[in-house]
Amino acid sequence: MSLHDVAPPSPVQVAWQGLRAALVPQLSRDVSGVVAGRDPRLDMFRGLALVMIFINHVPGTMYEGFTNRNYGFSDAAEAFVFMSGMAAGLAYSGAFRSGSLWSAVMRVWARARQLYFVHIAITMLCLAIFAGAALWFEMPVVLMKNNVEPVLRYPLQSLIGIPLLTHQLGYLNILPLYAVLLVAAPVFILVGLRRPWLMLALSIALWALAGQFRINLPNFPNSGGWFFNPFSWQILFVIGLLSGMAMKSGGVFIPFNRVLYGLAAAFLVFVLLWVKIPELGAAGHNVLAKIADAGAPFYITWFDKSYLALPRLLHALALFYVLGHMPLMMRLAASRFAAPLREMGRQGLAVFATGTVISLFLQVVKTPRQPDPLFDGFILGTGLLVLLVLAMLLNYTARLRTTKATRA
Repeated sequence: MSLHDVAPPSPVQVAWQGLRAALVPQLSRDVSGVVAGRDPRLDMFRGLALVMIFINHVPGTMYEGFTNRNYGFSDAAEAFVFMSGMAAGLAYSGAFRSGSLWSAVMRVWARARQLYFVHIAITMLCLAIFAGAALWFEMPVVLMKNNVEPVLRYPLQSLIGIPLLTHQLGYLNILPLYAVLLVAAPVFILVGLRRPWLMLALSIALWALAGQFRINLPNFPNSGGWFFNPFSWQILFVIGLLSGMAMKSGGVFIPFNRVLYGLAAAFLVFVLLWVKIPELGAAGHNVLAKIADAGAPFYITWFDKSYLALPRLLHALALFYVLGHMPLMMRLAASRFAAPLREMGRQGLAVFATGTVISLFLQVVKTPRQPDPLFDGFILGTGLLVLLVLAMLLNYTARLRTTKATRA
């Protein structure tokens, strides 16, 4: 029997082998190795952000107390948007340097189109989950959560608002933001390739104008604006994009500086003490309140998430700078211990979308129950295991396609 007669392993066998290598690292040097040309830190941190988003999207468990939002002003959303911008810079900027401009633009917009349809699909799935819980399990209370109620009160308006992205369910706000930012990304890239610091200055100006004049995209049928204001959150996406573009050409957008690194690290420690020591936190809030009373705008002195207020923004940037320039992180990200996170990080969209649907299903499951460490740990652990297996199967499929294309 020749080598060509040996049947390839089934997807179930591949998933089990990958899980065993990931969860019991001494049996394998690495679940997949470090993909050539990829920065393993991006995959690891993106995977970590997806894990924390999943846990935070099932509120009421003790485990949400261990995610990064409990140790600073920012949370996993800032990391997700920043790394999305970095991934876009790495993936798309090369096509803008040479070749057809229209083809390069279409490639970015194709991804935005994909995000849009994924968002619509998971929105309808989550509505079906809530409707099923109310219809079959006598849990009408779930229809009053997560901005589902307007769909019942104003069905015609909501059916217009959902595809227009002007009506978004709770916990399903970040993909519309990402899609809008990708639509604008070709402009960001074209300016950034020629004048990166001008692009950054324009981004900062837009962030300040959005906060100062409360510029936002509208909601309908609800009043107000988007939970993640694209005019404000673009600043994190642009900084990530410029960083990814610099990495693509072998450089660094914001290089290491010992003084800047020390200031960023000191700021992170200060914020940690602020959050964990009530007396210090109260004193800090009093200082900010006095600054606000003196006339400083809210987006400078408060912690508003929709407009990405300055304390949140500075904390996120300091965290990214410190972790990005920490030598230990490169070794950790490339190690076998970080393999499960890398697996999930490489399939960010699929893991995020599936995790969102699972997390809202788990919200329904938890509705009639009190917090329980064992039960909560079981449902969260099971959900994360499903996401890991999904990511490994998708990565395995991608490797098969690459191998087949290479041989062809």
